[in-house]
Amino acid sequence: MTLVLTAVSDGVATLTLNRPEKLNALTLPLCDELIAALRTASQDAGIRAIVITGAGRAFCAGADLTVLGSEGNALVTAGRQIALLVRTAPQPVLAAVNGAAAGGGANLALACDYRVAAETAAIGQVFARLGLGPDWGGSYFLPRLVGTSRALELLWSARMVPAAEAHDLGLFDRLVPADRLETEVRALALAWASFPSLALRRAKEAIYRSLEATLPEMLDLEVAMQRELFATDEARARLESFATRSR
Repeated sequence: MTLVLTAVSDGVATLTLNRPEKLNALTLPLCDELIAALRTASQDAGIRAIVITGAGRAFCAGADLTVLGSEGNALVTAGRQIALLVRTAPQPVLAAVNGAAAGGGANLALACDYRVAAETAAIGQVFARLGLGPDWGGSYFLPRLVGTSRALELLWSARMVPAAEAHDLGLFDRLVPADRLETEVRALALAWASFPSLALRRAKEAIYRSLEATLPEMLDLEVAMQRELFATDEARARLESFATRSR
């Protein structure tokens, strides 16, 4: 693989979009490599957190406009697959937004469970500039993050939102200085990776299921989930350790 670089260290897999000369614009070969990398990482029990970022000065500029006219439908279909892979990965998936994230690139970031952005980054739903609508999950993620009217404003204005405003809107979860982005994201990923993986997986599943469920359904799910986790060796050992220290 050359268009998506994978580096694994201490249980954290970092997937880097690697077309820096094109601002990591999306092509079918890049999407194919990202799909393969996500599948491999999500199925590896030794990987406990996944980070997605971009090489160079951009996170992802969206679709490569030189191929969008001929490959647009295929790129949209690939985006569907990628968004689902990110959301169904058992591990926490973090976006390290190092620069501009536009169009499909913006929604790749929004698909992630958590977004840490450089203070110099920006994010935008630029589809209307091309006479297109949102894809890669944008119509799902945006209203859940910012509300209906703000989602429409972002789509209709097609503007790039600077990092500070994006953080205020909830598009970015944390802002850090650009030169600290890699360090801060890695520290966060390592902290989350230190917890039992099944507990993190069940929490992720529960939170996303709650978006479409009733309170009684979620309470029933929580009962079943806790029964399963109480029985694990990891939970038993940790509970016993806490009990021993409190005696």
